[in-house]
Amino acid sequence: MRLRANHGCFDEERTIGTDFVVDLKLNVDTREAQEGDDIATTVNYQEVYNCVAEEMAKPSHLLEHVAGRITKSLMGRFESVRWVSVKVSKLNPPLGGQLYAASVTLFGRR
Repeated sequence: MRLRANHGCFDEERTIGTDFVVDLKLNVDTREAQEGDDIATTVNYQEVYNCVAEEMAKPSHLLEHVAGRITKSLMGRFESVRWVSVKVSKLNPPLGGQLYAASVTLFGRR
């Protein structure tokens, strides 16, 4: 997911915003969905996107804080998720040189 958000330690980042990429891996038991072809029996990716977008809309200083909130929110909202890996990357962070991204990856398990 590519989103614009207001995270960072500098006031300008929280005012102007920066581009972020959120990469997710969800481990879900999909046997019922494989057999029945019913979205109600699996995790709806639109709901996952909405969950991540809600957390990204809350400004934070640290990527660790953002990734932790996303992890907690996904695990709390979707009971069928066994584990989740959340990587939050800030594109072109203002570090005084050329850098594609700064990233943090967190892992949550039931």
